[in-house]
Amino acid sequence: MADNGITTPKWYVLRAISGKEAKVKEYIDAEIANKSLAPYVSQVLIPTEKTFQVRNGKRVVKERNCLPGYVLVQAVMVGDMAFKLRNTPNVVGILGGMDNPAPLQESEVNRLVGRVEEIEEEGIEMLEPYIVGEAVKVTEGPFRGFSGVIDAVNNEKKKLTVMVKVFGRNTPLVLGFMQVEKE
Repeated sequence: MADNGITTPKWYVLRAISGKEAKVKEYIDAEIANKSLAPYVSQVLIPTEKTFQVRNGKRVVKERNCLPGYVLVQAVMVGDMAFKLRNTPNVVGILGGMDNPAPLQESEVNRLVGRVEEIEEEGIEMLEPYIVGEAVKVTEGPFRGFSGVIDAVNNEKKKLTVMVKVFGRNTPLVLGFMQVEKE
C-alpha cells in the first residue's frame, strides 16, 4: 500500500470551513475514485446525527453535524499526503499541524464512530426538545385540539405527560412527541 512499509492507516482530523464539510468529503471521495489518493486514503467520515423537528404537525428529519468544521480521514501519512489533504478546497488545516499531523487515538475513533452507529441504531433525537411548563396542543388521538401544559418529559421513551383541562379539571395525558406540537 505505502512505499516505505507503513501500511496501517490512522485517523486524522481535517479542519474545514464550517458548512463546507460535505464538499470536502465529496472532493476527497472524487480524488479516491480518480486513484490519486486511493493508495493512501481509505475512508472519509463526517460525524452526523439525525434529529427531527415538528413543523406544521409534520415530522421533519434533518442531519446535523456533531463536530461542525471537522472531517475525519483514515489515511496513511507518507510523503506529501499531509500537503495534498491540506490543499483540498475548503480545508483550513490538519489537527497537529502540517509538519507532524496528530492521529486520533483508537479510543477517540471508537467513541466517535460508535456514537454515529449508536445514533443510527437508537433512532432520531428531537432537535427542539420539549420543556416542562411549555404550552402544547394535542394533534392526534381522542384529545385532538386540546391545549395543555407539559408536566413531565421522558426523552428515552419519547413521551410527555401533558396536563389538559377536561370538564374544568386538570387531567394528565401521556402522549408521544409526535402527538403534540408547540403553541
